Amino acid sequence: MVARSPNQPDALHFTPEPEANTLLAAEPLATLIGMLLDQQVTMESAFLAPWRLQQRLGEPLDAGRMAAMDPSELEEVFKQRPALHRFPGSMARRTHELCAYLVEHHSGRAEAVWDDAATGDELFSRLKALPGFGNDKARIFVGVLGKRLGVRPAGWEAVAADWASIADVDSFARVAEIRAAKQAMKAATKAKAEAKAKDAAKAKDAAKATP
Repeated sequence: MVARSPNQPDALHFTPEPEANTLLAAEPLATLIGMLLDQQVTMESAFLAPWRLQQRLGEPLDAGRMAAMDPSELEEVFKQRPALHRFPGSMARRTHELCAYLVEHHSGRAEAVWDDAATGDELFSRLKALPGFGNDKARIFVGVLGKRLGVRPAGWEAVAADWASIADVDSFARVAEIRAAKQAMKAATKAKAEAKAKDAAKAKDAAKATP
């Protein structure tokens, strides 16, 4: 069984809005949707969106209710200003797919994805199977569960992201630090790729020049 922290947090300080942070800690579906949306927008925008979504729906977040909605209806909710994402249409569809998957495989309960995961590998596999969750997103969310929510099946640390991510945010001030670290990592990766391409081009030119 999953080892849980005896002291569950009152809030996850991922946004500047206290109510949104409280929702993230209290509602597993909110945290999962926030992680889903955490791409091509700021981290705080992604994790603020579930709270705004709940306000617009006028009732607590519920995977079954959203899965039963016409996808175009959910798109319109996402597109209301301010839009819930830079790409509200596509991310609304992904949210709908995620909710439908939860209904089909986990009785509509987001927490069922991780509650009885016996190992870190099992937890990672379950997360990676979710619509919109690739390898990196699944690893980051393993970190969120382990570092912030006390969900720590055996071996979870080995599969959690080993780079700075939202999982390392314990206060909103840390968001800016994590963003800077991510930008530095991307810059380093880009520079490495450019250097590799330049070396390959030089080698190709040298080969052509060889009689």
